[in-house]
Amino acid sequence: MVLKIFFPQCCNRADSGLLVGRWISGHDSAVVLAVIHYPFIPGQVKQYIQKIQSQTGEELSVLGSWSLPKDGEEGMESFLKDLSTMFPQRRWLTVHRVMGKTGFSCRVTHRDANGQTIQPETKKKKEKKEVEKADGENDGGEEQTEGEEKKEEEEEEEEEKVIFVHYEQRKVMLSELHPIQNGIPETQTDPPSELRQMFHAVASCQPLYFMDKYDDGPLKSTHWQTEGREASIIVELLKQGSVPLCLLLGAMLSVWTWICNIRLFSLSPVRFLSSKLSTCVQLSYRTEHMKTLSSTKQAKDHTHFMSKANMVVSVLVDVALGLLLVSWLYRDDHIHMLANTLVPAADHVAKELEQLLQWLMGAPAGLKMNRALDQVLGRFFLYHIHLWISYIHLMSPFMEGILWYGGLSACCGLTFALSLLSDMVALLTFHIYCFYVYGARLYCLKIYGLSSLWRLFRGKKWNDLRQRVDSCSYDLDQLFIGTLLFTVLLFLLPTTALYYLVFTLLRLVVVLFQGVLHLSVDFINSFPLFAIGLRIFRSYRLAEGVKFRVLCEEPGSALHLMMDINPLKGSNVVQTYRTPTYSCYPKDSWLALVKKLFVGELIYPWRHKTTKTD
Repeated sequence: MVLKIFFPQCCNRADSGLLVGRWISGHDSAVVLAVIHYPFIPGQVKQYIQKIQSQTGEELSVLGSWSLPKDGEEGMESFLKDLSTMFPQRRWLTVHRVMGKTGFSCRVTHRDANGQTIQPETKKKKEKKEVEKADGENDGGEEQTEGEEKKEEEEEEEEEKVIFVHYEQRKVMLSELHPIQNGIPETQTDPPSELRQMFHAVASCQPLYFMDKYDDGPLKSTHWQTEGREASIIVELLKQGSVPLCLLLGAMLSVWTWICNIRLFSLSPVRFLSSKLSTCVQLSYRTEHMKTLSSTKQAKDHTHFMSKANMVVSVLVDVALGLLLVSWLYRDDHIHMLANTLVPAADHVAKELEQLLQWLMGAPAGLKMNRALDQVLGRFFLYHIHLWISYIHLMSPFMEGILWYGGLSACCGLTFALSLLSDMVALLTFHIYCFYVYGARLYCLKIYGLSSLWRLFRGKKWNDLRQRVDSCSYDLDQLFIGTLLFTVLLFLLPTTALYYLVFTLLRLVVVLFQGVLHLSVDFINSFPLFAIGLRIFRSYRLAEGVKFRVLCEEPGSALHLMMDINPLKGSNVVQTYRTPTYSCYPKDSWLALVKKLFVGELIYPWRHKTTKTD
């Protein structure tokens, strides 16, 4: 039987006194939290432990005595040993350190409910065997007694074995042990492990560490804050200033929420438009963030604290990048330069599209197209291009003002500027989107028509109620009409497919550019910068596990191990603390995307097709 004692490194050279800590339930181990020095009054020690228990809710107790011999304290060890009767425990640890040695020894005293010392079972058996050996008469019995004696000695050594696990109290108190074992998270129904209970005990007993050597109280103790409490003036000032800031932010958000709840913004067209504009979606997302940050309630747990900290850092970085963009835009008249570049660029794109349509209306790549349908489609799309050019020239006098006022949105953050840019790209390429919709609808109509007519030739039909293909008998007139329609659609398909292919490629270029903008916004919104900063500069704060190394193994003393914290991997940090965003929804697979493009289905980022239509 092995007894593990988690011992803080800061107490290795503490003055003689009492070990304060707790036993870990369900395991044969104990964690030492502090050492109360001599001189002390036992009644005051009991009152102090009860006070800490009421504040923390932990079952603290006096585990035993700690002896570090010094000049003039020869009888200290025996005095501390006698204190076990005043602090009744089933097991009393007597830890003794000898100067000049790295390790220290430990003796475990067992007591019953009445406080009487219980002799270990192995020692009772040994005494019994010695009596039997003294009364033995034959040699065979003596050999059997000697073999049993060796066995009992080995059992005695195993039962009295003690392992000291040294740990850095400050790092363990500040760290958070993540429930990951071999890449598989622990379930909430499993009982807490020994290591998790030890981390929880050290972290939850923070009031025990408030007493330092400068206090005037009757008790003195050794722990990680014995030399003075660790604090930061900047952190304390931020805590004091955060309360009025949160109240002001909450008042502003309440006004903004009242404005958003006006009946005009509740109309269906307005709600539909706001749900499709990236700027409005980002504004609602940041509003939810601000509501969370403006709450004056303390974080409930570590996850909630990390979530709020990541939000704060994300907002600050977003605003800082936005201010850098604003400083660049309004310096050296860059707004005027962008406005003068945007209109000629739109004209150039429109002229390139016009030349592309002229090429498609001829014999593109030597292909012979259906001339009548080719001319109808080409003139239809050319008319839309002329309308678009007129619209661009009509908006050109106001373009500089739109860019000037739109650039101010970057003061709220770079994500707002990127979202506004995505909406402007969508508006400036609206004609390309229209071309894609026209071509996709026409191509989809022919594909589904050909598939239905192909089933007609095979004597099949699509049963919309049962969502399956059933057998069906057709008469001669139906087959004749179906043959004519199938022939017409089949010969018109290449012309339609070519227009659909060209405009789909143009649409994919625009979607790709908007996708890069949306990924950038999503990265700024969701990337856990605070958690990554902790992982880089204070890796022990995010612990994935621990590792042990032998610290001391001297004859005549217990085995001493050093417990080091294994930091959480960077990928696990991002996965665990990534802030969920509005774009975190299940995406279509590449196979489903290719299938939709092949059959001509429209691809909307906000709609997922779940039912089959024919």
